[in-house]
Amino acid sequence: MRQNLKTILAASLTALLLAGGAHAQAAAGTAAEPAAVCGGDIGAFLQGVKAEALTRGVSAEIADRALAGAAIDPKVLSRDRAQGVFRQTFLEFSKRTVSQSRLDIGRKKLTDLSSVFARSEQEFGVPGAVIAAFWAMETDFGAVQGDFNTRNALVTLSHDCRRPELFRPQLLAAVEMVGHGDLDPNGTTGAWAGEIGQVQMLPKDIIEFGVDGDGDGHIDVKKSSPDAILTAAKFIQHLGFVKGQPWIQEVSVPDVLPFEKTGLQPGMKAADWFALGVTPRDGDTSFGNLEASLVIPQGRKGPAFITYPNFNIYLEWNQSFIYTTSAAYFATRLAGAPPYERGTPEEGLSEDGMKQLQTKLQGFGHDVGKVDGILGSGTRAAIQKEQLRLGLPADGWATQALLSAL
Repeated sequence: MRQNLKTILAASLTALLLAGGAHAQAAAGTAAEPAAVCGGDIGAFLQGVKAEALTRGVSAEIADRALAGAAIDPKVLSRDRAQGVFRQTFLEFSKRTVSQSRLDIGRKKLTDLSSVFARSEQEFGVPGAVIAAFWAMETDFGAVQGDFNTRNALVTLSHDCRRPELFRPQLLAAVEMVGHGDLDPNGTTGAWAGEIGQVQMLPKDIIEFGVDGDGDGHIDVKKSSPDAILTAAKFIQHLGFVKGQPWIQEVSVPDVLPFEKTGLQPGMKAADWFALGVTPRDGDTSFGNLEASLVIPQGRKGPAFITYPNFNIYLEWNQSFIYTTSAAYFATRLAGAPPYERGTPEEGLSEDGMKQLQTKLQGFGHDVGKVDGILGSGTRAAIQKEQLRLGLPADGWATQALLSAL
């Protein structure tokens, strides 16, 4: 099962811009595991967690220390129930997140920690700019890491019967971290969904991919920037990042193009797009042999980017299209790219207008998922099909003209 917490929680975490982002693969492999026990008396539940921890090699003393005083946190349940929605456009969100102050801080971090970032690229193949951009977007370089007790957050979400199969393994990993001396059950805090540290990692991923970057014998992703940076680098390598290849590249597009082929879909190489008149702003066409998608977040008149296979790691980190495109763009800026060309995109639809459009698209037989007023991947694909049918440029952008035409 390829389902992670980012997939489930991305909308609320991104919209709120909180420290937190369960980019880590929280549920990898859980499909084969037995159904997690949840609910009931909290004392009995914790005894069950202890018993399972013992079967995994954790000592009784460590399990007792990790779980002593554990309690349900109503604020975690409230946050889980009240997940927000993400309605900002790419231009709005990227302007907010890729700010000049963040760029300045990021460049200083890259300089001040140059030896650590050099190690991240040498050992794991991940450029410092990629990690620094995630570091900025997740926690403002560690400044906003979340104030929920991590142990209690994971107890709460494991005990709750909505998604215990996702959170119980994380709780057990947190118990293991107590044994390593890398988590204080009463003092460690993080995001409401259990993520910890400067780049927001889940306990299982800290255990599996943790790197002691400062050589103190511990993996402290909260207080140690070297630990956080190198742990993120090892995790990103695990997601499939290929050293020496780009992740995203700004381009300009001609007025005439098979726009129905745009979007995150396979079948094209960068050279194919170049042959159609798509032009990299930096003039670099040396990666023409790589698989590539052309993404135009706000239609053919707005910013345009070619995404390469390394962009897939952003989708693993967070499946919100606007977040991932912004994070990838942020990394290019830290690597020296200029600001994107805003273009003159057509005005998008309001929330009510988008719901009307989604309802109409459903009436034409398209699967847009929930009618929620959000321009997600299903809605974009349906728009392209209807634009193509109507003889319009099939760029997937929702406008009043399209709504009126339908």
